[in-house]
Amino acid sequence: MGADLPPLVLASASPRRAELLRQIGVAHRVLPVSMDESPLPGEQPADLVARLARSKAQAGQRAAGGEGWALGADTVVVLAGEVFGKPRDEADGLRMLRALGGRSHQVLTAVALAGPQGRLEEALNRTEVTMRTILPAEAAAYWASGEPCDKAGAYAIQGHAALFIEHVAGSYSGVMGLPLFETGQLLRRCGLAGGFA
Repeated sequence: MGADLPPLVLASASPRRAELLRQIGVAHRVLPVSMDESPLPGEQPADLVARLARSKAQAGQRAAGGEGWALGADTVVVLAGEVFGKPRDEADGLRMLRALGGRSHQVLTAVALAGPQGRLEEALNRTEVTMRTILPAEAAAYWASGEPCDKAGAYAIQGHAALFIEHVAGSYSGVMGLPLFETGQLLRRCGLAGGFA
């Protein structure tokens, strides 16, 4: 990459991930990549997010010309073994919210850094989130807000869904889509840490 460009590529269109990197003072440029995020047959949730984060980082690094570093991340919500990714449509989103209400679930977020000479660093965060029961009218109003349409599990912890969340055991930023502790550790390992990472 040219000297005038930040040293890190964020291989994601997520404004939340970009915001979280800015929060810890990491200069970056956004270079989204697109790929099929469907699970492979029999693939476990942790393996799914790790594979997708790795693939996104590697694709971002290639798209940037094979120089420097690229960060990829992927998040899924898991309830009783079922993976809740981004909802396909309103019916799917409302189904997810009904299922998550009144129960605890896991949020898995994998982070990967791909660098020169095929170097790859990875981390996985697991966070447990407990939600109160969500009334049908609340779920419908929440969906109508537009907020849950592109979020794993059909909710955004940093948005209106905060009203549904009773307890978080783990990483708040991980539920947002980029666990900052693990990300900071990877950045430091690769010599990319900002002033606070």
